[in-house]
Amino acid sequence: MPSIKQTQPLINHLLELRHCLLRAVVAVMVVFLALVYFSGDIYDFVSKPLVEKLPEGATMIATDVVSPFFTPLKLTLISSVFIAVPFILYQVWLFVAPGLYKYEKKLIMPLMFSSSLLFYCGVAFAYFVVFPLVFSFFTTISLGGVEFATDITSYLDFVLALFLAFGVAFEVPVAIILICWTGATNVQSLKQKRPYVVVATFVISMLLTPPDMISQTLLAIPMCLLFEIGLFFAQFYTRQSEVEPEEE
Repeated sequence: MPSIKQTQPLINHLLELRHCLLRAVVAVMVVFLALVYFSGDIYDFVSKPLVEKLPEGATMIATDVVSPFFTPLKLTLISSVFIAVPFILYQVWLFVAPGLYKYEKKLIMPLMFSSSLLFYCGVAFAYFVVFPLVFSFFTTISLGGVEFATDITSYLDFVLALFLAFGVAFEVPVAIILICWTGATNVQSLKQKRPYVVVATFVISMLLTPPDMISQTLLAIPMCLLFEIGLFFAQFYTRQSEVEPEEE
């Protein structure tokens, strides 16, 4: 059986993990409480790209009695998590930093910052570029005897899926840097596989986005560009071997 001395480090790590998780949850709740009063305004802002493209006289609808109350709250809670992402990543950094080498710390911190920035850029790209084009296309499609009316809950699920898809897709440079830094592959090998990567980006876009060519293409093209950006920066990150842990 393990001795008390051997179990102490594990207990300390679990306690530190609990503290980091609690701080992250508290941060999300603080942001949520600050935004909950404006939940209706937040939903109006998110639904604006569709509302502006609706046919004259058409409106969004609620098919559930509680939807007008819970849907804005759900959006506000998810928005709180998005806003608190930098603080959450900082808590992750505090937890893993003591076990990292000095050169690893120099790599991880910039990647955490850039991953947050890229995620927000992906969400902004979806809202300001993709949504107007997609909704403009969808609202022009008319079927005889069918009135265009979108349920607010269905709309929220749709845009959140796109937000997540574009936010994750914009993390491509970070992923390229990490796999090159770990030695799983190298920049030259990835350059040789560029045609396959382009095909893969369109396949991934097809899986992540709704079944329309507009959003799929608008996701695939930025992913290809971000792949090239990742290749450029990956050549500046090389894994160091035979290094000693940083002395405290």
